[in-house]
Amino acid sequence: MDNMETPLGSFKNPIKFLDQDFKTLLEKCLKSGEMFSDATFPAEQKSIGMPEDDEPKKAIKWKRPKDISENAVFVEGTIGTTDICQGQLGNCWLLAALSCLTMHPKLFIKVVPPDQSLYKSYAGIFHFKFWQYGEWVEVVVDDRLPIREGRLLFSYSHTRNEYWSALVEKAYAKLIGSYGSLKGGNISEGMEDFTGGIAYSLPVSSHAPRVLWRLLTAALVRGSLLSCFIQANNYREVGKINGDGLIKGHAYAITETDQVKHASGEILLLRLRNPWGFVEYSGPWSDKSKEWSDVSKEEKERLEMKRREDGEFWISADDFGSKFDLVELCSVNPDTLVVTNTEHPPSSAPSQWTINEHEGLWLPGSSAGGSRKYHRSFWKNPQFELVLTEHDQPDEDDEDDESEEDEEEEDGMSLESKKTEKQKMKAKKCTVLVEVLQKDRRRRDKIHFLFMGFHIYKVPPELQGMCLQRNFFLKNRPVSRSGKYKAQRGVWRKVHLDPGHYVLVASTYRPNQRGEFFVRIFSKTGNTLGTQDFMCSSGYLPVMAAPVAPEDKMRVLRAFDEEAGPDDRLNAKELMKIFNSVLDKNYHLPLETCRQLILAGDTKGRASLNRQQTEVLLSDLRNLQSIFFQFDEDSSGTMSPFELTAALQAVGMKCDNKVVQLMSERFASGELHLTFHGFVAGVTRLRKLFALYDSESSQEVKDRGINSWLIQFLVV
Repeated sequence: MDNMETPLGSFKNPIKFLDQDFKTLLEKCLKSGEMFSDATFPAEQKSIGMPEDDEPKKAIKWKRPKDISENAVFVEGTIGTTDICQGQLGNCWLLAALSCLTMHPKLFIKVVPPDQSLYKSYAGIFHFKFWQYGEWVEVVVDDRLPIREGRLLFSYSHTRNEYWSALVEKAYAKLIGSYGSLKGGNISEGMEDFTGGIAYSLPVSSHAPRVLWRLLTAALVRGSLLSCFIQANNYREVGKINGDGLIKGHAYAITETDQVKHASGEILLLRLRNPWGFVEYSGPWSDKSKEWSDVSKEEKERLEMKRREDGEFWISADDFGSKFDLVELCSVNPDTLVVTNTEHPPSSAPSQWTINEHEGLWLPGSSAGGSRKYHRSFWKNPQFELVLTEHDQPDEDDEDDESEEDEEEEDGMSLESKKTEKQKMKAKKCTVLVEVLQKDRRRRDKIHFLFMGFHIYKVPPELQGMCLQRNFFLKNRPVSRSGKYKAQRGVWRKVHLDPGHYVLVASTYRPNQRGEFFVRIFSKTGNTLGTQDFMCSSGYLPVMAAPVAPEDKMRVLRAFDEEAGPDDRLNAKELMKIFNSVLDKNYHLPLETCRQLILAGDTKGRASLNRQQTEVLLSDLRNLQSIFFQFDEDSSGTMSPFELTAALQAVGMKCDNKVVQLMSERFASGELHLTFHGFVAGVTRLRKLFALYDSESSQEVKDRGINSWLIQFLVV
């Protein structure tokens, strides 16, 4: 299958980052005999992304591998986890994820394409692939690497002459923005971007050591990538080495589990890897500990015991449980994402899953409605329809993934009551896994993740296929949720739902926080999964106009007697004077808005109004001012898009979020909030567009729908 048939963004046809095609660039360099120099990620300080050191001797230079090491190679022999060592950058999270990846050759070659060399067809150019929010992206880099005082500044190989890890690190830094953007992070980010899998955290204290060991063994059997770390209480503790050689706030890869026979009984072991490549654990069952003296030679050979400071070591399950705080897992198969019945590790036979992926946007004042505590705006968050038509039978070792401790206090049910209720549920369910990822929150040298989560609601038949309004969320409780809002890149949950229609609502904790996000929903084969970002239907049912007040009739009469010409009509400037005489002084209309009001009327091409049209328009402006006062809840003199939605409904217009957002942007003149004259201009424009749509006879236009019509012409 060629690229024309393979979807763009798939692994076989990745997106070319910054439109750079590796093969084209390589052939060009080989033909010209020139070494590749990447202008999009130059060998300059801005690619480092951190302040420059003032000391001349610490100045950063950029050199190619062959200029650093005489016997430089891309890969030396096989790729082992002991190859990667951390340099002068706080990105152990990334290197730990890469260490885990090297234990899975099939996954590794997806990130690091084979047949790359510093000798054969060498032109100083390399390429790597990373998963980014549902798509695979190919990143091209040159091999100029930053060095300080003769040594690589960042990651390096244990042998000092192997360069694949340094080049992967450079490619990832280019993708994110700079090397500085890699400082500090969550291992799950690297794991997901290297595999396209789903990553999550597991507190070590949540399971007894023996149970946790079985769980991690099962995860490794199914191909999961695992890492762990000891929580640092504050930034001063990060990197601190404790008495037995373990480092706080530092990521370790879990590469293997095993068990040995010992005089004291069977010992469960875990093999860990420190990306620093040195500073090893020195406690029980470490490389040089006395415990190994009671283990047979055959057992030690089987476990490949090495007595050197290479960063890899064994630790018992009991000691692991008492010394480490958190395990991070990344699964390339949703089956491993459940806390299984750990008395018996699950079979390695994978289930079949289907996946749907969607992108979403939180826009301040429009679709960034905040959490459920913000009753007036929660319903404005992006809504995704989820249709489950056929149940499946969960695996016998499946446990419900809904953690009661994550439930919001307002639920009002005791944990015991919830457990009892769940035990009563005998019906078969649909197995669904939902993950929401924040996009592009790691930029420059800062990380700024929003507190976010999601809720799932069951939709009754009469509301299916419709955009759910505020009243629905006030009266109904979610059937599932991601748990407590968390400031991390991704949140997920695996749930078992009855067949039916549902809506997924993704939200930040606080409203009006801008951000992009990515949703992916896995369903076991047998379920039909229909999801979409709701486009709520727009409509206009004009509210009956109030009769023109007697005082307004007299006002118009006097104005026309004094100002009107022989045609008995008033122009925009004359109308502005009469309109502003009845409006609050802070809500006066500018001349341009008055022109728009005239053009929206049935004037037969004239830029003026007659007496009757003026009376009706004056009464309408009074009504719009009253509505504006009513829905300007904070009395700011302006209207947020949240307030605008309710105000439009009072006018008789029900508008989709995208329409309201577009109207606000079009008539707010670049500001977040809308002034009264912007509100008047926007309502006038919408009325005209609704009328034109009603009179449209084209079936193609009708098939596209009112929302498409409004979005197309609202900005014109």
